[in-house]
Amino acid sequence: MNHLFVDNLTVIDFAYLDASRGLVGESWIVDVVLGGELDDQGMVFDFSNVKRTIKRVIDERVDHRLVIPRGYSGLEWTEDEPDRFRWHLNDGTYLLHQSPDEAVVWLSADRVVPSAVATLLEQELRAVLPANVTDVEISLREDVIEGAYYHYVHGLKKHLGNCQRIAHGHRSPIRIDRNGHRDRDLENRWAKLWEDIYVGSEEDVTQRWVDDNGIPYVTFEYEANQGEFALTLPERRVYMLDSDTTVELIAAHIAERLHGEFPSDVIRVKAYEGVGKGAIASR
Repeated sequence: MNHLFVDNLTVIDFAYLDASRGLVGESWIVDVVLGGELDDQGMVFDFSNVKRTIKRVIDERVDHRLVIPRGYSGLEWTEDEPDRFRWHLNDGTYLLHQSPDEAVVWLSADRVVPSAVATLLEQELRAVLPANVTDVEISLREDVIEGAYYHYVHGLKKHLGNCQRIAHGHRSPIRIDRNGHRDRDLENRWAKLWEDIYVGSEEDVTQRWVDDNGIPYVTFEYEANQGEFALTLPERRVYMLDSDTTVELIAAHIAERLHGEFPSDVIRVKAYEGVGKGAIASR
């Protein structure tokens, strides 16, 4: 069998649900290997079609979506409200999510792991690739990060693309320089603060309350051009901004907070949004 490979084909930025961690923002690099017979051009698959076909399918299926493992015992939903579900966490709290169908992916597994998502994508690709391609292998991997990073989830209701989905996320490095020198202690502090966090905008909050167990909850709701979105989660799993939650505003917020803590110092924050992209703010 002949094989064609493409490393670093794309990056999928998405969120998924975990029994302990709750909402998890993630960024996985995608590598693909195709196997099969050579076509009339002497190719397994034309490289020029890789991004047009394979990347498109992968991006449309998982990128900027919320992946939900259907086999998890703590998942609660009904046929009457197929766009709404409750996710029970191991600590006794829960999350509520409602969105258009295109904002979620239902995974036939009890938890989200790279191999389960890769199997889903391989099945999707086999349906659209030519008959001579008989084998598809998808590998999903994290970026190698030297230093601090965090997993965060957010939604951008003003965005015209898929970032408007209320629960998509990223695994992101952060670099903080103080007076021209890297400050790894500050980087680690923010990474710990934003470990598996939902970064929410105050203007999207529609309700706050405390349940019978004394646990505070917060609900975010908004309408975007893809439809209506709502998310409820324990307030301790949320970091609030007074602004929207674009990476530019995230970088600016962190820089402002640090400048307030160290007013005589020059602060430079390089905040990533996934792999190889982000924003810089200096104060």
